[in-house]
Amino acid sequence: MKRVGLVIKPDPQACAKADELDQWLTARGIAVVRMEYMQTEAMDEMIPKAAAPPDLTCVFVLGGDGTFLSAARWIGEQDLPMIGVKFGDVGFLADTAEDSLLAMAERIISGNFATESRMRLQARVFRNHQKIAHETILNDVVINKSVLARLAHIDTYVDNHKLTTYKSDGLIIATPTGSTAYSLAAGGPIIHPALSAIVMTPICPFTLTNRPLIIPDTVEIRLRLAKPSADIMLTFDGQKGMKIDDQDIILVEKSPHPIRMICVPNQTYFDVLKAKLRWSGSRI
Repeated sequence: MKRVGLVIKPDPQACAKADELDQWLTARGIAVVRMEYMQTEAMDEMIPKAAAPPDLTCVFVLGGDGTFLSAARWIGEQDLPMIGVKFGDVGFLADTAEDSLLAMAERIISGNFATESRMRLQARVFRNHQKIAHETILNDVVINKSVLARLAHIDTYVDNHKLTTYKSDGLIIATPTGSTAYSLAAGGPIIHPALSAIVMTPICPFTLTNRPLIIPDTVEIRLRLAKPSADIMLTFDGQKGMKIDDQDIILVEKSPHPIRMICVPNQTYFDVLKAKLRWSGSRI
């Protein structure tokens, strides 16, 4: 029996559509596995209780980008195709409209679909030479200071070569997929997901010549706070975070485990980009 995963935003409309999809799949002899999650202090965070089963045919994600990122954490390093169904605010990871869901589901369960690979990052944190965290990230790794903290001083190395010490409110290291998220809001460029690149975007840099930098996805990025600092956080996809200090070393590089996103027929990345950013193409 085929099994399909469902990850659902805690929203009445999304839950109602998920129930409809569940019944539609069950009537065709397909078992449905729903992601169970733990609620955190931040009401919009969805933390999976357990990893997704490895035998899923695919994962349907009903929600916005935050729900999709939670689903990516749920599948972990497994090679499971995913498709997003929009039930959130402006986002780039949910390509399918609600009224097209069942038609798309028919194509998927019959095997009539294609996927595209999206690069992920892996981040490791070391303290006193001991690894204390290891995360796989679809969008971005962010070092950020609290509202009242002073500027963060972040020593940054690329393949063991000193690049600079960022003096800023923080630093974003993003994949091409994540280039349209926090990095874009901080002034970073949009990178097509087919490109093999990583973008580093400082947040409100004190030195105006510190601009966003696009680098190859073959490098290793090493980060460390240059001086003792209080209230500095390291976050992964905005889903999980930890406090860091000048004793911690953060290594970021391309993950060997990309995700596979199911392609919507007759829709390109540029169609999504124009729709999400409301680029009309008309004369002003």
